[in-house]
Amino acid sequence: MGISKELLEILACPQCKGNVRLNQTNDGLICDRCRLLYEIREEIPIMLIDEAKPLTAS
Repeated sequence: MGISKELLEILACPQCKGNVRLNQTNDGLICDRCRLLYEIREEIPIMLIDEAKPLTAS
């Protein structure tokens, strides 16, 4: 099922309050400004700064 477009439009990064976007595998939300990945577990975005994973440079 995944995350709905409506929910994605209202979610914001809890650290900078900026926009988030789905990653390529649709199992996480990325904040480009903070370079953080927030996982989606069982269709629920885990929007906790302490649970976020830093993105590595590609």
